[in-house]
Amino acid sequence: MSSESIGFVLPHWVYWGWLAVVPLVLLLIGKQQDVLPAVPYDASAGGFERMLDWISDRTGLFVALWSVSAVLAYSYEVAARYLFNMPTIWVHEASFLLFGMQYMMAGAYGLLHGSHVRVDVLYTKLSARKQAAFSVVTSVFFFIFILAMITTSYRFFSGSLSMDERSVETWQIQYWPVKGFMLLGAVLLFMAGTSRLIKDIRIYETQLKSEVAA
Repeated sequence: MSSESIGFVLPHWVYWGWLAVVPLVLLLIGKQQDVLPAVPYDASAGGFERMLDWISDRTGLFVALWSVSAVLAYSYEVAARYLFNMPTIWVHEASFLLFGMQYMMAGAYGLLHGSHVRVDVLYTKLSARKQAAFSVVTSVFFFIFILAMITTSYRFFSGSLSMDERSVETWQIQYWPVKGFMLLGAVLLFMAGTSRLIKDIRIYETQLKSEVAA
């Protein structure tokens, strides 16, 4: 029989509260010390577009700061396991759920900063106006995918919430907030895609006017 014993078990409310509050505190500190990166606003962007870009950028920074929590949690696990022979029953599950939610929530940030993977074999050979026109046309497929993602995520979330779905592991953490972040991430991606579409239309119109004037 193993001589290991289970030590401190993180309460569920502390886990969710930590993820909600700690990034806000770090963002506030960063703002006060003027070290937060600026939102990449387009100079000719309107208020609605700037609002969408601000949301995409700041939610991305917010979930990026969750990585700090993962480092702290795994450091605690290593110390508890190897120094006190008291491995946790929650650190691994807390961390992989955190990274899953982070992945879903970071899509809008990635789209804003152009970090999503795409095939540029033909795209890069086009003029700026044709690139914008190509992006506008292909955005139809993007929005079809995102709307399907939103409706599917909503079904997952509502079903999980109604049954108070929890992990089958010993920690028994709630799963409905995780699926709620899936839905929220899809909505944020829709908003970022809307901002991208506005930019592409503006670029197309600007380039067209320049070509006509020339």
